[in-house]
Amino acid sequence: MSNEVPKEVLVVVSKVKAYIRASSGMNTSDAVTEALSELVRGACEQAVARAKADGRKTVMARDIPGAPANAPE
Repeated sequence: MSNEVPKEVLVVVSKVKAYIRASSGMNTSDAVTEALSELVRGACEQAVARAKADGRKTVMARDIPGAPANAPE
């Protein structure tokens, strides 16, 4: 596995903008997508660490910080 992880956008920009517009009527700054991507990267890193700590090679919903307890596996 490569140590170099690409820093690309991890969220669907059009979906994020549509959600914010529909839920609040507000516009979305372009910087929001990178900020959300950073949050997703951090959550993924934490989830990987939790799975490894449990001796698993599969990241599950329960490994995601803040995921609902009843999230499907």
